[in-house]
Amino acid sequence: MFFSFVGFFRMEAGTLEASNCDIVSWFDRVSTNAGVAQRETLRRIIELNHGVEYLKEWLGDIDAKEMDACEIESLYTSLVPLVSHADLEPYIRRIADGDISPILTQHPITTLSLSSGTTEGRQKFVPFTRHSSQTTLQIFRLAAAYRSRVYPTRDGGRILEFIYSSKRFKTKGGLTAGTATTHYYASEDFKIKQEKTKAFTCSPHEVISSGDYKQTTYCHLLLGLFFRDEVEFITSTFAYSIVQAFVSFEELWKEICKDIKEGNVSSRITLPKMRKAVLDIVKPNPILASKIKAVCEDLQGSDWYGLVPKLWPNAKYVYSIMTGSMQPYLKKLRHHAGSLPLVSADYGSTESWIGVNLDPSLPPENVTFSVMPTFSYFEFIPLYRQNQDSSSGSVDFIEDEPVPLSQVKVGQEYEIVLTTFTGLYRYRLGDVVEVSGFHNGTPKLNFICRRKLILAVNIDKNTEKDLQLVVERGSELLSNHRAELVDFTSSAEVVRQPGHYVIYWEIKGEVEESVLFECCREMDASFVDHGYVVSRRTNSIGPLELCIVERGTFKKILDHFIGNGAALSQFKTPRCTSDRMLLRILDLCTVKRVRSTAYG
Repeated sequence: MFFSFVGFFRMEAGTLEASNCDIVSWFDRVSTNAGVAQRETLRRIIELNHGVEYLKEWLGDIDAKEMDACEIESLYTSLVPLVSHADLEPYIRRIADGDISPILTQHPITTLSLSSGTTEGRQKFVPFTRHSSQTTLQIFRLAAAYRSRVYPTRDGGRILEFIYSSKRFKTKGGLTAGTATTHYYASEDFKIKQEKTKAFTCSPHEVISSGDYKQTTYCHLLLGLFFRDEVEFITSTFAYSIVQAFVSFEELWKEICKDIKEGNVSSRITLPKMRKAVLDIVKPNPILASKIKAVCEDLQGSDWYGLVPKLWPNAKYVYSIMTGSMQPYLKKLRHHAGSLPLVSADYGSTESWIGVNLDPSLPPENVTFSVMPTFSYFEFIPLYRQNQDSSSGSVDFIEDEPVPLSQVKVGQEYEIVLTTFTGLYRYRLGDVVEVSGFHNGTPKLNFICRRKLILAVNIDKNTEKDLQLVVERGSELLSNHRAELVDFTSSAEVVRQPGHYVIYWEIKGEVEESVLFECCREMDASFVDHGYVVSRRTNSIGPLELCIVERGTFKKILDHFIGNGAALSQFKTPRCTSDRMLLRILDLCTVKRVRSTAYG
């Protein structure tokens, strides 16, 4: 029998003491009958939004209540077209401007989420409803239940969460707009999550919601250390936020120790509500301050290796999204975590949660995500790599017709298509995934790359994953010279002919120019895409260019995004960009350029 997510949530809403077994049993049931759950999820979406303007365009006045789930699925997928955000943008814009007619959903939309904007260079509005925060609570509870089997934590312990809200604002029509994480942290579901998982964040709402990420980071670190013996694990939305926080700590630790010793807050914290909230918590503790000071002095001598277990001795693991564009930060994160396990968080987007990590013992590089079959209706577009001799530069994959979740095959790559409770219908997400197996009847996915993040000049096509592998190869040479790669991005230079790839590196440490030439050559030679290799040999693509930018450049890029409304919780360094402002920042900060000699 189909057991809906909504039904589960209602059943549990009055039972704060529901055990982990309940939610695991629930997921076992819905994942065993994933195909049935999917058809019923689609039926529920269509029934709830019967008669909305968008669906009437394609389905007319068809009444889903008079049809069985299989008929609805067949009719829906044959009549409603696949769309991108650009296709739905006019409808979402009308909602943002105050049109209260049932355009995408019958229930009025009062809140809009902003995507991070790091993929396409601009933020997009996406509808956000109570269902969005309920599914967030649900997946957090499910993931926590599976983690507790491998890494048990104490009830009532604390979480050091590097989480950040951005400023919310009103649209022309009076709707509240902000990032999805900001909406969630302000919701009742965030408070419920702490009660249900029996783990409480170190920082009060005034710290999370300040809107100033530098001041928030300082207070997260201060409070995390004040409660150091109670901290069970360290987490953030993205791995970048944890790395950024600990890099800042290397410079701030003396000031934080002073605050703990005196029960005070640094003068760098200027926001009154945040100051008061932190001062209400922090009390003078010279013994704790002395312990932390001794640990930090010791850590300085080992380049801060194992910072996490030494500063938080009861922490069990570090938990964050570590796949995709976060993978380049794993080396630094492992350095700080020492022997502590890194656990990859779940797979989602601004539009919908997609999959949960049911095997937290796997390293981030091997993690898979089991699809949540009641959160949205999922379709999968089979993707096939183009014939390597193809001269077309317009399509990166050959596509087949979309298939439902129940028909995906192990080893096949797909693009995900979503139909959501929030009014997105057959919406192409742009994520490329590979099916690695099944948990009961629901597929387990490997995230491969963002489909639009393609580095291309001619007939060449290199994905974000291709770029990451190449950068890893090139940057390995830095470790032999006591230097490390801090961050990177790239662009395709096509104004001057022949066009060529430009890769920007920020490096910690001093490196001779001869080493940089070697790194550049190694990267150029490591691209294995046939179109790239042939084009380099015929000089229709020029030598790869490596640009070294000054320290702090990628923080300027972060500041640029946050200044335009992004939240640190959602920030991802764009791995390939054509954004003029970003390229201007990168070029102004470039201190050295070298060109590859890989092809003579």
